[in-house]
Amino acid sequence: MPHTFEDLVRLERAAVDALASIATADDPDTARSAAVDAAAAFQGAVTQYAADEGESRVEVEMAVKRAVRHAEAG
Repeated sequence: MPHTFEDLVRLERAAVDALASIATADDPDTARSAAVDAAAAFQGAVTQYAADEGESRVEVEMAVKRAVRHAEAG
């Protein structure tokens, strides 16, 4: 499935939120598994997006992470 940059931002936000929820989860193992799944979904989408767009995978990931962090700071 093709992804947009905005899709990547949403996936990264979901991964960040899932990671943060581990500390307060009633079941940390389940929360950790969800965080790993969310991170894997993000990584897979970044890889596919970069390949589809002919861009550097690392540059795409860095741009998404900057967008997420900038939005959280503001």
